[in-house]
Amino acid sequence: MTDRPTARETIAAVTDESTFTELPYPARESKPDGPIGWQGYDASRARAAERTGEQESVVCGTARVEGTRAVLIAFEFGFLGGSLGERTGDRLEAAYTHAREHRLPVVPLIATGGSRMQEGMLALTQLQRVARQSALTREAGLPQIAVLRDPTTGGGWATLGAGADVILALPGAQVGFAGSRVRPPDADPAAYTAEAQVAAGAADAVVPPEELRGTLGRWLRLLTSPARQAPVPPPLGATDLPATGGDAVRRARAPRRPRAERYLDAYFTHRLPINGDRCGGTDPDGMLCGFGEHEGRTVAYAAQTGTATRPAGYRTAARLFRLADRLGIPVLTLVDTPGAANDAEAERQGAGAAIADLFLTVAAARTPVTTLLIGEGGSGGALALAAPGNTWATPDSYFSVIAPEQAAAILKRPAEEVEATADQLRIRPQDLAELGLVRHAPRDNLKYRP
Repeated sequence: MTDRPTARETIAAVTDESTFTELPYPARESKPDGPIGWQGYDASRARAAERTGEQESVVCGTARVEGTRAVLIAFEFGFLGGSLGERTGDRLEAAYTHAREHRLPVVPLIATGGSRMQEGMLALTQLQRVARQSALTREAGLPQIAVLRDPTTGGGWATLGAGADVILALPGAQVGFAGSRVRPPDADPAAYTAEAQVAAGAADAVVPPEELRGTLGRWLRLLTSPARQAPVPPPLGATDLPATGGDAVRRARAPRRPRAERYLDAYFTHRLPINGDRCGGTDPDGMLCGFGEHEGRTVAYAAQTGTATRPAGYRTAARLFRLADRLGIPVLTLVDTPGAANDAEAERQGAGAAIADLFLTVAAARTPVTTLLIGEGGSGGALALAAPGNTWATPDSYFSVIAPEQAAAILKRPAEEVEATADQLRIRPQDLAELGLVRHAPRDNLKYRP
């Protein structure tokens, strides 16, 4: 990016008109040329102040964004590269404290090169200070939504940026832990971009500048307006129950059977996705996660799409659960997978650990969780997403300890006995209800709980 708006221009672009009020800043006395006596530091600060009109590298205040009040932290890159020093830390701590005292979400608008070398290790330790404030804000149940401007590098990315709950980025922004002057000479510059971070699951979305205010406003409304619970969606497919286990499998695998996208579109007025597991992976074809508005309030969702779920998909779902749990937002899960991906690459990516983490996260959730089985329920890879005691099933679904074909193979049965094996496994929705494992679909004529 070549066009770099100032901190105040950025604030004006995303906030409602005349709503920004700057916070008071703590006073700090420092020795000549700063805490480590860096020769010429005072002169550098004076030139930066004259050039930008600011006294430090961040501007902090409260404002409304599309009607939702928040604390905004805007970096001024023109002031010593938006670097973090002791006085920056003072301002950041005061802003986070104000947010907690007034129960406000925090929106860092980041443009920084990292820690200020003219203050040495005292500058670097501001990252620990910022991390502490972010952790306290998480514990308070307040959302943090970061906007990555150009550039977002060093400790600013590794704390305020990557540590946020939702991460939005401007197109073409330079984003990475290593700044442009300290990377290996043969490093691919494309890896240090907003687009690359989204592709790697380290950020949620690239948002054009003209759409940033609207997108930020929608996120703030969603993350601050939780529903009390997630009502179960009505089934969108078949209305009669399958006659046999084989029928249940064929229905669930039918190409025209309603999938997750159709259920989500019918359930939510609007929704915004989160992207990636923050560990370098995404599973956009296997797991859809995000937050949406249902009957005027927010419900989180994690939905399998009918394909084998990859480790990154499970980790993304676990990330969603943890965030929803902290913010008190109920979760809707849609189960639909033949099972977890079981290829060699999935094993290398930690499939077992990812599934275990999701099992533990769902089990520990304090927020209400509702599950609807909409298609295939393939073994533990499906069960990991299911709410114990609050799982519902549609008539065109099945849940099984193992696929009937695989069960027959393990038992050394011929192919013609797969149908009988499916019946023995008792995988139909009505079988599952009789066993006490699922609840009836939410239509009067589809009650199959005994």
